[in-house]
Amino acid sequence: MTTELLSILYSSRAAEPFDDDRLRALLAQSRENNARHDLTGMLLYRGGRFVQVLEGPESTVRELVATIGADPRHTNMRVLFEEHLEERQFAEWTMGYEPISEPREEKPAAFRDTFDDLEVGDDATATLRAVRELSLWFRVRSSRGQ
Repeated sequence: MTTELLSILYSSRAAEPFDDDRLRALLAQSRENNARHDLTGMLLYRGGRFVQVLEGPESTVRELVATIGADPRHTNMRVLFEEHLEERQFAEWTMGYEPISEPREEKPAAFRDTFDDLEVGDDATATLRAVRELSLWFRVRSSRGQ
């Protein structure tokens, strides 16, 4: 029997800011739990906002998303996108992480530096493109060791 893989992308706001120590503790806890439950994914944090991709067995992913939604460390959690997968996009990471600093320069035309637009719209194709852009960006940065 095969278990169907599910990927969910969500965003949330931190109830209070996370400093480096709190982020390290959260990552250690997430990585341990994810390894134990056959989950993979990535986490981004900037300016009090989390964006996370979780992937794994559908029932396990849904249970974790419900748990995160009830976690008092998060507010305004919103699932931006979900899809069933043939194979994992983040198979190498129990929880990849990338700290993102606030931009210091004006962004180039057509460059995405937030997901704010996806949180107010219901355009599934725009969300899917953003998830794929995010996945590619994360992999390229991780492979370069940046």
